[in-house]
Parts: sequence; C-alpha cells; structure tokens
Amino acid sequence: MELNHNHLSIKGQQDLALVERARKGDEKAYAELLKRYKKSLFHTMLRMVRNADDAEDLTIEAFAKAFRNLEKYDPKFGFNTWLFKVASNHAIDFLRRKKMQTTSIDGAYSDEDGERKMDIADENISPMDEVIKLQKTEIMEVIVSKLPARYQYVVKLKYYQDLSVEEISKLTEMPTGTVKIQLMRARDLLHHLLKNKLKEF
Repeated sequence: MELNHNHLSIKGQQDLALVERARKGDEKAYAELLKRYKKSLFHTMLRMVRNADDAEDLTIEAFAKAFRNLEKYDPKFGFNTWLFKVASNHAIDFLRRKKMQTTSIDGAYSDEDGERKMDIADENISPMDEVIKLQKTEIMEVIVSKLPARYQYVVKLKYYQDLSVEEISKLTEMPTGTVKIQLMRARDLLHHLLKNKLKEF
C-alpha cells in the first residue's frame, strides 16, 4: 500500500523523493539535498558556535551523519526539520566537548610520550600573502567543484578540513582502502583539470 504524503509541502515531497533515491545510493540525490540545505544549515551552525571554521566543519559532519542515518528519517515530518534537528544535536555535542576540553595555551598536556608543552605558532601572514592565498583557494574551489560528487567530498575532508585517511574513513564509514583510492583518483583528475586551467592563462 502506497503511503500518502500530501501533508508535506511541495518542497517537502521533492525532498522525500530525493531521500528515497539517496537511500538507494543515488549520489546525484545526495548532491541535490546538500545543495538545497548547505547554506542555511551553515548559518544555523554559525549562530550556534559563532565560529566560521567550526560551523563549516559541523555542517559537513551533520550532513554526513544525516546521510548515514537516512533510514531513521520519518516522512511524517519534513526532511529539513529532521536534518536541522540532527545538525543542532551535533552542534550541541560539539559545544559540550569544547567546553570540557578548554585548557590554557600556556599549560602542558600528557600523552603516551609523556608531558608536552603547548607551543602555539605565530600564524600571522602579510596582507599580500593573504590575497595570494585567497586567489589560490578560489581557483582550487572552482577546479574541485568540477570533480564527481564522491571525489569532491573526500577531497574537501582531506585538504580543506585537514582530516586523516582514518578520520575520513570513520566519518564516511568507508574502508580506508576505498578512501585512499578515491583520493588517488581525485588527485589524478585534479592534476588534469589544473593543467587545462593553466593553459587558459
């Protein structure tokens, strides 16, 4: 018996159709859902954590968490309502962890190698360096956006969020070998795209 979802708005019904496709592994459906809600979700995260870098990380992580748990989504509610609830809970957990982990930068911490001093490097760069860095970033974002969606995601986690292969594996629930292969293929494609881009100058 086919369920009636007329209680959902037109956009809600479109979202549900995308969710059902995504559950079957349709990567275009994942990409469309990401496109629909990434900007608004980022602003929600930013209001909660008040830090753009953390908000960007949390947005990506929240989408990954939601996509891993699509089977738990109940169509009685709009997908955006469920997504923002997942994201808000994730941000709350982040804020709790951050509060627990707060420590003095002049202090020390202990790990398996013993006690270590916390050395904070001076990360200030000149205005000219900042402009050059921004230009390079914008060019790379254009090139990365031309990659297939599955490669874009691992590239952004690796090179934008600076995650290790193991961390990406845990976040995406992909074997480390698969992550390495996708990164290798993405690098090959990026090399080809970048070479073509340089010919334009």
